[in-house]
Amino acid sequence: MMSAITLTDRLSLATLAPAAERPGVSGPAVNPRALSTGMVHFGVGAFHRAHQAVYTEDAAAASGDTRWGILGVTGRSAKVAEQLGPQDGLYSVLTKARDATSLRVMGSLRKVAFPGVDSEEVLRTLAAETVHLASLTITEKGYPRTPQGSLDLASPAVAADVVALKAELSGGGFAGAARTPLGLLARGLARRHATSGAPFAVVCCDNLMSNGSVTRGLVLALAEAAGAGQMLEWLDTAVTFPSTMVDRIVPATTEANRREAEGMLGLRDEALVVAEPFGQWIIEDNFKVPRPAWDRAGAVVTADVGVFEVAKLRMLNATHSLLAYLGALRGYRTIAEAVSAEGLAEEARRLQRNDIIPTLTAPPRTDLADYGESILERFANPNLGHTTIQVAMDGSQKLPVRILGTVIDRLAAGEVPQSGALLVAAWMVFVYRGRDVNGRPLVLDDPVADMLRAAAAGSEAGLADRLLAVREIFPAELADHPEFRAAVAEAVRQLLSEVP
Repeated sequence: MMSAITLTDRLSLATLAPAAERPGVSGPAVNPRALSTGMVHFGVGAFHRAHQAVYTEDAAAASGDTRWGILGVTGRSAKVAEQLGPQDGLYSVLTKARDATSLRVMGSLRKVAFPGVDSEEVLRTLAAETVHLASLTITEKGYPRTPQGSLDLASPAVAADVVALKAELSGGGFAGAARTPLGLLARGLARRHATSGAPFAVVCCDNLMSNGSVTRGLVLALAEAAGAGQMLEWLDTAVTFPSTMVDRIVPATTEANRREAEGMLGLRDEALVVAEPFGQWIIEDNFKVPRPAWDRAGAVVTADVGVFEVAKLRMLNATHSLLAYLGALRGYRTIAEAVSAEGLAEEARRLQRNDIIPTLTAPPRTDLADYGESILERFANPNLGHTTIQVAMDGSQKLPVRILGTVIDRLAAGEVPQSGALLVAAWMVFVYRGRDVNGRPLVLDDPVADMLRAAAAGSEAGLADRLLAVREIFPAELADHPEFRAAVAEAVRQLLSEVP
């Protein structure tokens, strides 16, 4: 018989048993108490909790291997640690299909650390021989790079982490809280090298082209800046950086979502995440250490991630951005509203079919036109509530990865990508106007927002030229192409007339 609980109780190990018996509720797939920590994850936000943590728990359940509990590491805020600490690391995933909702309690995240106070614990964990890998979802802006892609040594945060890494290498003891995720990772790897020297794997799961190579290059650059000679040799021979491609729509959790989950679970879950039913994970088979049986949980482990990666970033993420900027400007709150609005789905199809697909090699057993339609169908799920503003954030970081490669490839083929120009123009008008067609404000959430506002300031007539001149975003080969410039300027002119 179920024991009585009140709706004010929080999800935790103590309250889990009766909650798991409620209709529509499942999980955890493994006993959280039986899991030992075998991996560290940097960026323990909603996406990780709805994606890699789910695959990892399913892998443990499928294989019976309980070595893969996760130590999650927050970003600059302690918020997630404060949410999950009282819940013993437990949280739930509210899966929203078009016609059904389910709730699954997750137990793979065994502890959450905030670098501001827990950096030493993270370093010890990374060095432990029972821990074999680290993974990352720190978003595009979490990788401290110059416009040319090298480590941004001029960044005060990076400079501070280089000093701390030098202290770690010298054996001088704990050098204080880390300033960047990669700085903390590099210090942990230095400690591992100095103690056991056991092999390791770093698995990047962010939307970056060749994300494993990018991460490796930045970690090596940190080590070089700190003068880590012997550690560099070890990194080269014992540490691998598999590339990955990840896909699952994870909108921001709302208070309405929390109330719905509370009604299903009978408990309050402050760390709830919301997701669509679809999920995909492609992982490069590049490990010298044990790893979770992710392939038994539905992930694809392959020698070549690149063809999947390029198709997803260009097809799904670029389409997402087009709908976000055009939809936001036209007053649509969610991506589902935007893709259902007159003309916007057709704009998305033109982008995919005219500009993107001609630049791609199809992944195995994939029809790219059908893949494009499946993307639009996923975006149209009205139960997700994925907002245009959420997708529109960090445009300066996303545009180069999502669309500018496609533009460069089409220009090299002698074609002017008109839909690609429209996407770039929609972002420019979003930055410039700061409001939608109804006069409601549009928040510019971008790490270089001040620079963008300054570059955009001025007359409407010169807007395209001023923003194309921002070399941190637009390479000269693209920005100086006369026909592309003209296409962007015309699209900007048209959009400005729609959003007076």
